[in-house]
Amino acid sequence: MAIAVADQALATGLDRQTFRRIMVASSIGNILEWYDFFLYSFAAALVIGQLFFPAGTDPLVGTLGAFAGFALGFLARPVGGIIFGHVGDRYGRKSALVITFILMGIATFLMGLVPVYAQIGIWAPIAIVVLRILQGIANGGEWGGAALIVAENVKAEHRGYYSSWPQMGLSAGFVLAAVAFYLSQYLTGDAFLTWGWRIPFLISIVIFFTGVFIRYRIPESVAFRKMEERSKPSRLPIIEVIKRQPKQILIAMGLRVAENGSSYIFLAFSIAYAKSLGISTNTVLLAIIVAMIIVLPVIIWFGALADRFSPRLLYLFGALGVMIFAFPFFMLIATKNTLAIYAALIIAICFCFAPMTALQPKIFSELFGTEVRYSGLALGHEVSAAFAGGLSPLIATALLLKYGSYVPVAFYLMFLGAVTVFTILVTRASRLTQRIDLDQVKIG
Repeated sequence: MAIAVADQALATGLDRQTFRRIMVASSIGNILEWYDFFLYSFAAALVIGQLFFPAGTDPLVGTLGAFAGFALGFLARPVGGIIFGHVGDRYGRKSALVITFILMGIATFLMGLVPVYAQIGIWAPIAIVVLRILQGIANGGEWGGAALIVAENVKAEHRGYYSSWPQMGLSAGFVLAAVAFYLSQYLTGDAFLTWGWRIPFLISIVIFFTGVFIRYRIPESVAFRKMEERSKPSRLPIIEVIKRQPKQILIAMGLRVAENGSSYIFLAFSIAYAKSLGISTNTVLLAIIVAMIIVLPVIIWFGALADRFSPRLLYLFGALGVMIFAFPFFMLIATKNTLAIYAALIIAICFCFAPMTALQPKIFSELFGTEVRYSGLALGHEVSAAFAGGLSPLIATALLLKYGSYVPVAFYLMFLGAVTVFTILVTRASRLTQRIDLDQVKIG
């Protein structure tokens, strides 16, 4: 991964080689973390409903149960955000990143070993859900650290471009997980349902050791080190940020709704929806893989644009895109035409999802002071994710099950976009583009 680094972009006291290592380590570590997290998404849509619920269960009902476990993992993310926000603000961003990766790696590997319902009965779905919750806790602490380890080492005028690089981790991790499941489905006979689906989870042990090594070599951020030199870390950063910056937390939550909620409808529910129409799962998986590969440079492009133009307007573009494209997205998939399915996913990911996810590290990091930044980011980012991303596939599947149509799901998608559009419109532009000095300790 070649990353050009300009001297004038860096925070004081940091050389280009060190910063390049931080960029590579943060991006790759984020990719591996999201690979682990997305494995459950594919398993939920493809096999968990069949293998971890009683035989004879309606396939769509089984999928609904699997997505319920998906939702519980998201509900655990705010817990992880609080725990690791505290660790990150008191003991450093690096410590939190290493611990979250260890927790994620262990939970993912064990998920590949859990016996199915036919072997241990009710304990099978219980075990899967517990491990999913541990994944959620780890993931809840991951994003804030990955964003800050870059954002706190670069100056404001270049923060959009450089901090967007780790955001590619979500897309790249998704591609790796999708490819792993796509290839494993080519096993002959019943091999995929019997043991093949476990392979992507079990090979994560290799990713685990790689990720721990990468994260361990990341130096602490310049902003955090300077904060430690000036004053002692806050004893209870989560309480302090809630008391002093509640508006910023609400802004972050509102901005997150459209991006997170829509992305899991585009990426997870679309597989289940296509399957209900009789469309080959592999067709949708390939379309998602292609879209997520194409979006990688698009994310960087939007990050660079945020350094030249209003981040507020760019974010609004993505949120409005979710609303405008809600019905066309499902209409294209419903045609069962392969090219239409590809078009639906590429447009949704590149022009709705990409502008919002690219700008989040820049916008969110500039909302909070250094002493409580990790906690503020994690709380705003993960509480919203619990209700938007965690519940969206569950709600979408329930709507499809009840009405047998994509129409109510499309209206729900429009609602998610509207929440973020409202947040942007009622928030002063200065709150999103204040371009604060990340070395400062003063809150608010």
